[in-house]
Amino acid sequence: MPEATRRLEARLSELAGAPVELERPSDPAHGDYATNVALQVAPASGKGPRELAEELAAAATGMAEVERAEVAGPGFVNLWLAPSWFEEALGEMLEAGADYGCGWAVPHERVQVEMVSANPTGPLTVASARNGAIGDSVARLLAFAGHQVEREYYYNDSGAQVERFRASVDAIRGGEEPPEDGYRGEYVAELAREESDPVATMLKQIEATLERFRIHFDSWALQSELETRLPEFLPKLDTYEKDGALWARSSAYGDDEDRVLIRSPEQGGAPTYRAADVAYLVDKLERGFDRAIYVLGADHHGTRKWYGAIARMLGYDPERIEVLIYQLVHLTSGGRQAKMSKRRGDVVFLDDFMDEVGVDAARWYLANRGPDQTIEIDVDLAAERSEKNPVYYVQYAHARIAGILRNAGGAASNSLLQGRAPEPEERGLVKRLAEFPGIAAEATERRGPQGVPNYAIRVADDFHRFYHHHRVLESDAQAFRLGLCRATQSVIARCLDLVGVDAPERM
Repeated sequence: MPEATRRLEARLSELAGAPVELERPSDPAHGDYATNVALQVAPASGKGPRELAEELAAAATGMAEVERAEVAGPGFVNLWLAPSWFEEALGEMLEAGADYGCGWAVPHERVQVEMVSANPTGPLTVASARNGAIGDSVARLLAFAGHQVEREYYYNDSGAQVERFRASVDAIRGGEEPPEDGYRGEYVAELAREESDPVATMLKQIEATLERFRIHFDSWALQSELETRLPEFLPKLDTYEKDGALWARSSAYGDDEDRVLIRSPEQGGAPTYRAADVAYLVDKLERGFDRAIYVLGADHHGTRKWYGAIARMLGYDPERIEVLIYQLVHLTSGGRQAKMSKRRGDVVFLDDFMDEVGVDAARWYLANRGPDQTIEIDVDLAAERSEKNPVYYVQYAHARIAGILRNAGGAASNSLLQGRAPEPEERGLVKRLAEFPGIAAEATERRGPQGVPNYAIRVADDFHRFYHHHRVLESDAQAFRLGLCRATQSVIARCLDLVGVDAPERM
C-alpha cells in the first residue's frame, strides 16, 4: 500500500495502543475507511468498545490526514480523509510509476517454478494451458515481489508413452493403423509425413505454442537424464522390498502411503515416475533454489505429500517445496461443450483455443479463477470484443486513458488538488489504486493470481465511473485528473502484465 496509507495506520495504531487495519466501507457514506480496533481491544481494557471508539475518533480528528471521524454501531470508527491524504497517496503512485507496489519481498529468494511439463506426445491442450497460465502468473508475481524466478519444463523423453507415440507415427509411415493403445489424429498423420524424430518435432511445436502463449522457459529438464542419477540417491532413502518391488517407506515421512520406486522383475524392473521424482527434486535443490514450486493437475493430488516425504528422507527442509494443484477446464459454446479441434474430437488444443479467442482472452480466462476451482469458459463470450467480455473491458479502460494522455500532449500532470476537495469519484479511484500493493502481495503469498484480474475489473469500474462524471482535459482540475489517469493506466497495465495479458494503447 502507499506510504500515505501505512503512515495513517501507524498513527492510528499509536492512538489506539493496538495494531489498526483500515478497511473500506461498502457504502462511501460511511467514510473513506473504517476500523473495528475498539471492539478488539475492549475486553482487555476495562472499557466498553463504544467508549474506546469515541476516544479514538476524537483523537483521530486531530490528525492532519483526517477530516472527520464518527463512531458507528457497537464500536466502529469511520474516517473521512482530508484532501492532503489523497494528494500524498496519488503523489507516491506517480513517483513510483511502473514500480508501484513492487519489491516488497524480504528476504529475496531464488525460486523455480516448474509448469506444464506435458509429455511431447501431442500438441498442448487447454488443460495444460491452465497449468501454464497459473504457473507463469505466479512466476510473474514472485518476480514483481522481488524474487529471482526461473521457469522450467520437465518432460519424459523415454518410456512406454513416448515409445507408443513413436510406434503410432511409424505405423502411419508404413501405411498401417496405429497400435490399439497408440496415438491418433491429424497431427499424428502430419508428423508421419516428416522424416524427423516425432518427439523432437513435437517438442519444438510445444515450445512455439508456449512462446505464443507468452511463456518463455529458462530451462528444460529430461527425465531420461535425471534417471541416470537414481543409483546415487536410492541408497539414501528409507526403502524395503515387497513382492519383488522396491518401495519407499514414505508413509513414515508424512505421505499418505508408501510408493513403489522400482517395479518387480515381472513388471519389467524399471523405475517408476516416483523414482524419477526423487532425482528431480534433489536436482532442483542442488542447483541452489531456495524454493521449488510444482504446478500439477488434479490427477497428481497424491503427489503433494510425496515431495515433502522425499525431502524429509534426504534431510532437506520440506518447506522449500510447494505443490500447486489446479482443477479441470470445460469449454462451452452456445450452451454446449465446445470441441474446436479439427485434429482430434476429444480434446481442445491450446493453439485452436488461441485461434478462436485470442492470446489475451486465453490467458485471462485461464487465470481468473482459483486453481482449486473447476472452470467453465464461455468461448463465445471470451471471443467477443465488447464490454461484456471482462478482459476487453479492462483493456478498453487502459486504451481510453492512453487516448486521453495522447490528446493531452505535454500538459502537466500532478497530484495537487489546488485547495479543492476531491470529488466522490476521484476519492473512490485513488482509494482503489491504493489497494494495489496489498492485492499483489496477497496474490503472491497465496499463490492465487486470480485476485489480480478480479481487482483490475474493479479498477476499470471506478475509472469508467470517474470518466463519465468528470471532464479531464480543459477542466479546472486538469493536472490532478491527468495524474490520476496516469496512475490508473500504470496499475491496469501492471495487473494485465501479471497475468500475461497485453495492455493496448488503442482499441
